[in-house]
Amino acid sequence: MLTVTVTSIIYPNKSYQYIDMGSPSAAGGMKDIYFSPDKSYVIGFYRAPQDFNSVERLKKIVTTYFDRFFNNPAGAYYKELYSWPTDVIKYENRIGIIVPCYNKNFFFKKGYELNDALKGQDKEGKWFASPLFRVSNSKSKLDSSELGTWLSYFQIGVNIARGVKRLHAAGLAHSDLSYKNVLIDPVSKTAAIIDIDGLVVPGLFAPDVIGTPDFIAPEVLATLHLNIKDPNRKLPNIQTDKHALAVLIYMYLLYRHPLKGGKFFGSDIEADEEVKLAMGTKALFIEHPTDKSNQNLKREYGDNLQKFQPWTNLAKTPYTILGPYLKDLFDLAFIKGLHNPNERPPASMWEQALIKTMDLKLQCANIKCDQKWFIYNDTNNTSCTFCNTRYHTSIPILDLYFQTAPGKWKPENQRLVVYNGTTLQLWHTNRNVITNENLTPAQKIPVGYFSFYNNKWLFVNQTLTSLVDKSENKEIKIGEMVELTTGKQLILSKEDGGRVAVISIANE
Repeated sequence: MLTVTVTSIIYPNKSYQYIDMGSPSAAGGMKDIYFSPDKSYVIGFYRAPQDFNSVERLKKIVTTYFDRFFNNPAGAYYKELYSWPTDVIKYENRIGIIVPCYNKNFFFKKGYELNDALKGQDKEGKWFASPLFRVSNSKSKLDSSELGTWLSYFQIGVNIARGVKRLHAAGLAHSDLSYKNVLIDPVSKTAAIIDIDGLVVPGLFAPDVIGTPDFIAPEVLATLHLNIKDPNRKLPNIQTDKHALAVLIYMYLLYRHPLKGGKFFGSDIEADEEVKLAMGTKALFIEHPTDKSNQNLKREYGDNLQKFQPWTNLAKTPYTILGPYLKDLFDLAFIKGLHNPNERPPASMWEQALIKTMDLKLQCANIKCDQKWFIYNDTNNTSCTFCNTRYHTSIPILDLYFQTAPGKWKPENQRLVVYNGTTLQLWHTNRNVITNENLTPAQKIPVGYFSFYNNKWLFVNQTLTSLVDKSENKEIKIGEMVELTTGKQLILSKEDGGRVAVISIANE
């Protein structure tokens, strides 16, 4: 064991140490990884020589872009979200980067249910994006303490979308967004985007890779045969990131790939060429509403098709179980935008759709239900999507409206589905309060809560200063409550951007 000291090429007076055990502690696709003595950071040495442009890109990432991303009010949030390099070093003609170690929650505490083989390993997203690791009595099943609930993956999706949104706002593309380069922890509902050193800056720094299989955009695969300098060759960029983001979100919520179905292109086609067609020029959404030629998942899962239910049963878990907001975005991503990159929804739309969908959640009454939660399906015969347990309580629905002119209200296309203990947040009451990483601690405090008491649904006002029962023309002061009934209208806020909630009671 040898402790080696290396020096920054940006700050000559700054040095770092790593432990050389004779071989790297870990190896990635392009780098050899060594830990610092206290394991607070790692040094990743590039195996291939880095040319001038590559070194300049690394310098810019750890200085200019580091300052832009982290020296602002939302910087603390993004420091938790990205595994961002902080310095560039050189040792014996090898270029390397300094990267802080991941938080402890991104390492498996248990791993598999039946053994500890994964204990201590990174929680790469691949472990949580397939039914293989969820099947009971399987050697591959992850321990339930690692899996979280279905709701965990909605919040994870929000975090990833915010990370991608921030990169794109800066004009940057990740270029290799995949479940290999996103660590997730369903228990804390957090994510970490890694391999930031490959960022693409259009017109300045070209991509180093074409991406990870399963996440490469169709247009990149379709033009792979062209010379790298051919203007028709498509390389990773912001639009290809949008495709990869949609695939990630689909896989984390439905545990299957949106394009890997049963479409067959001929017995005389080589396997590699078939993959290029299926994921490239001939890519087709497995849940396409009119072209069902890619819906047979038996080719992908074989004899495990039944074993991996309900995720391999498109009739049981169609993407529509995710609710209307996500359904619309998946239509954009995998139908309209699959071969038309400009039609793909941006990360900000995914962020807001996921947040709005979480407002439609209901908790399953079956304590043995693996998923624990499901999305309200807008029926009067509400049951859990996954275990079919009947939801026996009535369900208040708050449809939100905003004022376009004095006395004139327009539907917001947003609603809140209520269960006992649901809270009302400030962003529900006012459309000018945006649910994002810039929310202040004060804006995150609930303004009221809903309770089922004596066979009545009640809303208790905790902080709202201008809550009015519009139906009764009665002010509801702080500490007071109002009964929720079908047709009731509540003015949630009289401030600019304030909303009205129109109530209906479902599942009675």
